[in-house]
Amino acid sequence: MKEMWDERYGQEGYAYGEEPNVFFQVTLDSLPKSGRILLPAEGEGRNAVYAARRGWVVDAFDISAVGRDKALRLAQRHGVHIDYQIADYQTAHIEPASYDAVAMIFAHLHERERRSVHRRLATALAPGGAMIVEAYSKEQLRYGTGGPPTEALLYAIDELAEDFAGLRALRLQQIETEIREGKYHDGLASVIRFIGVRESI
Repeated sequence: MKEMWDERYGQEGYAYGEEPNVFFQVTLDSLPKSGRILLPAEGEGRNAVYAARRGWVVDAFDISAVGRDKALRLAQRHGVHIDYQIADYQTAHIEPASYDAVAMIFAHLHERERRSVHRRLATALAPGGAMIVEAYSKEQLRYGTGGPPTEALLYAIDELAEDFAGLRALRLQQIETEIREGKYHDGLASVIRFIGVRESI
Protein backbone atom coordinates (compact mmCIF):
# COMPACT_ATOMS: atom_id res chain seq x y z
CA MET A 1 0.00 0.00 0.00
CA LYS A 2 2.81 2.42 0.86
CA GLU A 3 4.42 1.78 -2.53
CA MET A 4 1.16 2.61 -4.32
CA TRP A 5 0.83 5.96 -2.54
CA ASP A 6 4.52 6.78 -3.03
CA GLU A 7 4.11 6.15 -6.75
CA ARG A 8 0.97 8.27 -6.98
CA TYR A 9 2.44 11.16 -5.03
CA GLY A 10 5.67 10.88 -6.99
CA GLN A 11 3.94 11.95 -10.18
CA GLU A 12 4.25 15.49 -11.46
CA GLY A 13 1.84 17.94 -9.84
CA TYR A 14 -0.53 17.23 -6.97
CA ALA A 15 -2.64 14.10 -7.37
CA TYR A 16 -5.72 15.66 -5.76
CA GLY A 17 -4.90 19.29 -6.44
CA GLU A 18 -3.53 21.97 -4.15
CA GLU A 19 -6.86 23.36 -3.00
CA PRO A 20 -8.61 21.99 0.10
CA ASN A 21 -11.50 19.58 -0.07
CA VAL A 22 -14.64 21.73 -0.34
CA PHE A 23 -16.55 20.03 2.49
CA PHE A 24 -13.50 20.32 4.76
CA GLN A 25 -13.03 23.99 3.87
CA VAL A 26 -16.65 24.96 4.46
CA THR A 27 -16.87 22.99 7.71
CA LEU A 28 -13.59 24.31 9.11
CA ASP A 29 -14.58 27.88 8.30
CA SER A 30 -17.89 27.38 10.14
CA LEU A 31 -16.27 26.35 13.42
CA PRO A 32 -16.41 29.03 16.13
CA LYS A 33 -12.65 29.30 16.60
CA SER A 34 -9.36 27.90 15.42
CA GLY A 35 -7.26 25.63 17.61
CA ARG A 36 -5.35 22.39 17.20
CA ILE A 37 -6.31 20.00 14.40
CA LEU A 38 -5.24 16.48 13.44
CA LEU A 39 -5.36 15.25 9.83
CA PRO A 40 -4.74 11.50 9.39
CA ALA A 41 -3.82 10.11 5.95
CA GLU A 42 -3.05 13.64 4.81
CA GLY A 43 -1.18 12.80 1.62
CA GLU A 44 0.19 15.85 -0.17
CA GLY A 45 -1.06 18.31 2.44
CA ARG A 46 -3.75 20.37 0.72
CA ASN A 47 -6.10 20.32 3.73
CA ALA A 48 -3.35 20.69 6.32
CA VAL A 49 -1.96 23.74 4.56
CA TYR A 50 -5.39 25.30 4.30
CA ALA A 51 -5.99 24.80 8.03
CA ALA A 52 -2.61 26.35 8.85
CA ARG A 53 -3.40 29.33 6.63
CA ARG A 54 -6.60 29.78 8.66
CA GLY A 55 -4.64 29.95 11.90
CA TRP A 56 -4.90 26.34 13.09
CA VAL A 57 -2.01 24.49 14.74
CA VAL A 58 -1.76 21.46 12.44
CA ASP A 59 -0.63 17.90 13.13
CA ALA A 60 -0.81 15.41 10.26
CA PHE A 61 0.39 11.93 9.42
CA ASP A 62 0.59 9.56 6.47
CA ILE A 63 2.52 6.43 5.49
CA SER A 64 4.00 8.12 2.40
CA ALA A 65 7.25 10.06 2.78
CA VAL A 66 6.77 11.27 -0.80
CA GLY A 67 3.41 12.77 0.16
CA ARG A 68 4.92 14.37 3.26
CA ASP A 69 7.71 15.99 1.25
CA LYS A 70 5.20 17.54 -1.14
CA ALA A 71 3.03 18.69 1.77
CA LEU A 72 5.99 20.45 3.40
CA ARG A 73 6.87 22.13 0.11
CA LEU A 74 3.26 23.31 -0.24
CA ALA A 75 3.34 24.66 3.32
CA GLN A 76 6.60 26.48 2.66
CA ARG A 77 5.16 28.01 -0.47
CA HIS A 78 2.26 29.39 1.57
CA GLY A 79 4.46 30.50 4.46
CA VAL A 80 2.91 28.22 7.08
CA HIS A 81 4.06 25.38 9.32
CA ILE A 82 2.58 21.90 9.68
CA ASP A 83 3.84 19.10 11.95
CA TYR A 84 3.76 15.99 9.76
CA GLN A 85 4.64 12.46 10.97
CA ILE A 86 5.42 9.44 8.81
CA ALA A 87 3.14 6.93 10.52
CA ASP A 88 0.11 4.70 10.15
CA TYR A 89 -2.95 4.58 12.40
CA GLN A 90 -1.25 2.21 14.85
CA THR A 91 2.08 4.03 15.15
CA ALA A 92 0.97 7.67 14.97
CA HIS A 93 1.37 9.60 18.20
CA ILE A 94 -2.14 10.76 19.06
CA GLU A 95 -2.71 12.50 22.37
CA PRO A 96 -6.13 11.90 23.97
CA ALA A 97 -8.41 14.91 24.49
CA SER A 98 -5.93 17.27 22.81
CA TYR A 99 -7.54 18.36 19.52
CA ASP A 100 -10.22 20.89 18.69
CA ALA A 101 -10.84 19.10 15.40
CA VAL A 102 -9.93 15.86 13.63
CA ALA A 103 -10.57 15.61 9.90
CA MET A 104 -10.62 12.42 7.82
CA ILE A 105 -11.01 13.39 4.19
CA PHE A 106 -11.12 10.37 1.86
CA ALA A 107 -9.04 8.32 4.31
CA HIS A 108 -9.74 4.84 2.97
CA LEU A 109 -9.80 2.50 5.98
CA HIS A 110 -10.44 -1.22 5.57
CA GLU A 111 -13.64 -2.37 7.26
CA ARG A 112 -11.75 -4.72 9.60
CA GLU A 113 -9.89 -1.83 11.26
CA ARG A 114 -12.24 1.08 10.66
CA ARG A 115 -14.23 1.05 13.89
CA SER A 116 -11.25 0.78 16.21
CA VAL A 117 -9.41 3.57 14.36
CA HIS A 118 -12.44 5.85 14.31
CA ARG A 119 -13.00 5.38 18.03
CA ARG A 120 -9.35 6.04 18.81
CA LEU A 121 -9.46 9.23 16.78
CA ALA A 122 -12.66 10.31 18.54
CA THR A 123 -10.84 10.07 21.89
CA ALA A 124 -8.29 12.57 20.54
CA LEU A 125 -10.97 15.27 20.60
CA ALA A 126 -11.14 17.67 23.51
CA PRO A 127 -14.61 18.52 24.84
CA GLY A 128 -16.30 20.63 22.18
CA GLY A 129 -13.98 19.28 19.49
CA ALA A 130 -15.34 18.40 16.05
CA MET A 131 -14.85 15.27 13.96
CA ILE A 132 -15.08 15.99 10.21
CA VAL A 133 -15.39 13.08 7.78
CA GLU A 134 -15.95 12.84 4.05
CA ALA A 135 -15.73 9.35 2.53
CA TYR A 136 -16.93 7.51 -0.53
CA SER A 137 -20.02 5.39 0.08
CA LYS A 138 -20.35 1.78 -1.03
CA GLU A 139 -22.49 3.02 -3.95
CA GLN A 140 -19.41 4.78 -5.35
CA LEU A 141 -18.46 1.58 -7.17
CA ARG A 142 -21.23 2.35 -9.69
CA TYR A 143 -19.83 5.82 -10.45
CA GLY A 144 -16.19 5.10 -11.29
CA THR A 145 -15.13 8.68 -10.59
CA GLY A 146 -12.62 8.03 -7.81
CA GLY A 147 -12.02 6.12 -4.63
CA PRO A 148 -11.06 2.52 -3.91
CA PRO A 149 -12.22 -0.21 -6.29
CA THR A 150 -13.26 -2.55 -3.45
CA GLU A 151 -16.31 -2.37 -1.19
CA ALA A 152 -14.30 -3.21 1.93
CA LEU A 153 -12.66 0.23 1.68
CA LEU A 154 -15.94 2.11 1.17
CA TYR A 155 -18.38 3.31 3.81
CA ALA A 156 -22.01 2.84 4.85
CA ILE A 157 -23.90 5.51 6.73
CA ASP A 158 -25.14 3.20 9.50
CA GLU A 159 -21.62 1.86 10.10
CA LEU A 160 -20.22 5.36 10.38
CA ALA A 161 -22.96 6.33 12.83
CA GLU A 162 -22.06 3.37 15.04
CA ASP A 163 -18.34 4.06 14.82
CA PHE A 164 -18.87 7.57 16.18
CA ALA A 165 -21.75 6.79 18.53
CA GLY A 166 -19.91 8.57 21.33
CA LEU A 167 -20.13 11.90 19.53
CA ARG A 168 -23.16 14.15 19.06
CA ALA A 169 -23.90 14.11 15.34
CA LEU A 170 -24.48 17.53 13.82
CA ARG A 171 -24.56 16.14 10.30
CA LEU A 172 -24.67 12.64 8.85
CA GLN A 173 -25.80 12.24 5.27
CA GLN A 174 -25.12 10.36 2.09
CA ILE A 175 -25.33 12.56 -0.98
CA GLU A 176 -24.57 12.61 -4.68
CA THR A 177 -22.25 15.48 -5.53
CA GLU A 178 -19.61 16.63 -8.00
CA ILE A 179 -16.06 16.11 -6.73
CA ARG A 180 -13.34 17.94 -8.66
CA GLU A 181 -10.02 17.20 -6.99
CA GLY A 182 -7.28 16.48 -9.49
CA LYS A 183 -7.39 13.54 -11.86
CA TYR A 184 -8.22 10.89 -9.26
CA HIS A 185 -11.43 12.46 -7.86
CA ASP A 186 -13.24 13.79 -10.88
CA GLY A 187 -16.98 13.71 -11.46
CA LEU A 188 -20.32 12.83 -9.94
CA ALA A 189 -19.83 10.75 -6.81
CA SER A 190 -21.65 9.19 -3.86
CA VAL A 191 -20.18 10.39 -0.56
CA ILE A 192 -20.97 10.28 3.13
CA ARG A 193 -20.43 13.42 5.20
CA PHE A 194 -20.25 13.49 8.97
CA ILE A 195 -19.71 16.20 11.57
CA GLY A 196 -19.77 15.13 15.21
CA VAL A 197 -18.92 16.90 18.46
CA ARG A 198 -17.38 15.43 21.60
CA GLU A 199 -19.37 16.76 24.53
CA SER A 200 -17.41 15.22 27.43
CA ILE A 201 -14.48 12.93 28.21
